[in-house]
Amino acid sequence: MEECAHGGCLMELCIQLSITMLGKQLIQNNLFEIGIPKLKKLIRFIRSKQGAFQEEERQKKLQRYETDHFLEPFAGLTPEYMEMIIQFGFVTLFVASFPLAPLFALLNNIIEIRLDAKKFVTELRRPVAARAKDIGIWYNILKGVAKVAVIINAFVISFTSDFIPRMVYQYMYSPDGSMHGFVNHTLSYFNVSHFQEGKETLDPLHLGYPVEICRYKDYREPPWSATPYEISKEFWAVLAVRLAFVIVFQNIVMLMSDIVDWLIPDIPKDISLQIHKEKILLVDHFMKEEQRKSHILESRVSTGSKEAFSSSNNNINTMTHSCSRLHSKCTTASNASNDVFIVQS
Repeated sequence: MEECAHGGCLMELCIQLSITMLGKQLIQNNLFEIGIPKLKKLIRFIRSKQGAFQEEERQKKLQRYETDHFLEPFAGLTPEYMEMIIQFGFVTLFVASFPLAPLFALLNNIIEIRLDAKKFVTELRRPVAARAKDIGIWYNILKGVAKVAVIINAFVISFTSDFIPRMVYQYMYSPDGSMHGFVNHTLSYFNVSHFQEGKETLDPLHLGYPVEICRYKDYREPPWSATPYEISKEFWAVLAVRLAFVIVFQNIVMLMSDIVDWLIPDIPKDISLQIHKEKILLVDHFMKEEQRKSHILESRVSTGSKEAFSSSNNNINTMTHSCSRLHSKCTTASNASNDVFIVQS
């Protein structure tokens, strides 16, 4: 329930983030990363049937697949992605209060790369490879966290530090445009006679003289005003500037991120050219294959038509030959009948 110090709450937040990045991310996670698989491997080895084997069977050299059976099963990449998302959140959400967070995150990732390599090679069973276009939903989560981080950092800079009150005093209330008199401007007046019953000081003469007016850090009206101890107009001015700073800061950072995203393509230029060349070669290959198939189909159609034409010619010749034979037979029969008629007569 304690309020922030006069210098703001950035120091307390910086201490909390340093403990989180050093203690939890760099030490605790890396110890658990390599320690838990070893412990599970030992427990599985003790509980396995090999513990009940005879001594000579135990001393026998096992096959590779038998030794791999005692390793920890691969549980997927979800824990690894989750750890990186949490680290990314700590680094981006409160980077304004702890600028060394990216450095500690880099050190943690360098160490974790080697620990993960050792874990995947010696402590886990071989995972099944699968094709993936990208990291999937995790990209959208990272993108959302990055956008929220811009807003959070704007509020951290605006509301947990004296940056905005100092700027407001320097450009709106300072008589000479300097920071002289800023502390006195942030302090309000309080009449000690207005303490509630039982809340007054035990020793009014502690300083050697009676105190009638004391000062406290806030933007409130003095006791001699028409509305004593009400929020002053300076408070609303500072609040309006703080909210305006949040909006301006958010839009500027979003615009800069869009410009950087536009300037730096997702795919490098040489890789995009190589992909374009591969697509052209693939289209050429498909076109040549289609042309080859069309030529084969045309040759088959022409061969079939020639065969049909030759068979029709053979049929016509056969019919012509049959008709000629029939005609000769008819002529012979008519001549024979004429001969018979002449003989009878």
